[in-house]
Amino acid sequence: MDADGLRAAVEAEHADALSLLGSPELLVALSGDDDPDPAALLGAAADSEYAARETFREWAADAADPDLHETFAAVADQEADHLRRVRAAMDDPSDGGAERAGPMHAYLRGREEPIQQVAAGMVGRTLVSLRTHERLLEFFAADPDRAALFRDLRDETAACLDDGLATLDARAEGDDWAAAEAVAGYTVRLAADDLRDALRDR
Repeated sequence: MDADGLRAAVEAEHADALSLLGSPELLVALSGDDDPDPAALLGAAADSEYAARETFREWAADAADPDLHETFAAVADQEADHLRRVRAAMDDPSDGGAERAGPMHAYLRGREEPIQQVAAGMVGRTLVSLRTHERLLEFFAADPDRAALFRDLRDETAACLDDGLATLDARAEGDDWAAAEAVAGYTVRLAADDLRDALRDR
């Protein structure tokens, strides 16, 4: 297997979960309302960026390999910038960006093997985030500034996915690929299950 094959396998096996994560139901789950509120959606986006920043900061601090430290630190910096930009788009920036990691980031932070960290955090998580950004981009289509924000976040997240795939191609071998596919897929499943739970709890 290679990184392109890994991505294709995860997207094929978890197509239903990824479809749900990119559906209008995502907005209902994020806002807690059938008529999604822009402020609630921006707050949820800020929470997500904050959680990602903290996950990658933790991994960067713990990375023994200098190259991995640099990779994770770069993602942490990108997520910090995303958080800053989402907060700037909010009417009340204090409404988002709290420590609400949720089950997906709790799972990510429990990964200790570098291959699993890259696969879960830079492949599984980004496949989830791309669907979220795309749905938010569509929601804010009539708001040029916020639409441009989520278009940029989507494109930068796609670049993070590419970096993660390249890192796996450079480092993974043998059984690493099976482990990488498993954790990337489980990350997607957790995100979808969390969405389903949010819809049930409304």
